[in-house]
Amino acid sequence: MNEVDIARINELYHKSKTVGLTAAEAEEQKKLRKEYIKAIRASLRGNLDRIDMQNEDGTYTNLGEKYGKKHKGN
Repeated sequence: MNEVDIARINELYHKSKTVGLTAAEAEEQKKLRKEYIKAIRASLRGNLDRIDMQNEDGTYTNLGEKYGKKHKGN
């Protein structure tokens, strides 16, 4: 997702609140929103996969390695 796509999402949002969207614009908005959510989830997953937790015995467990395998399909 790049800045142009985000600007287009915002433009379509503002247009929907003022004059309304055509069917093609509504479909474009839906597609762009799905791509945006996918990018946000991938970013969040990447951040969460890099979290290390210190155990009581002083060792570290990478939470991405421990729990991340369940979410590889997303």
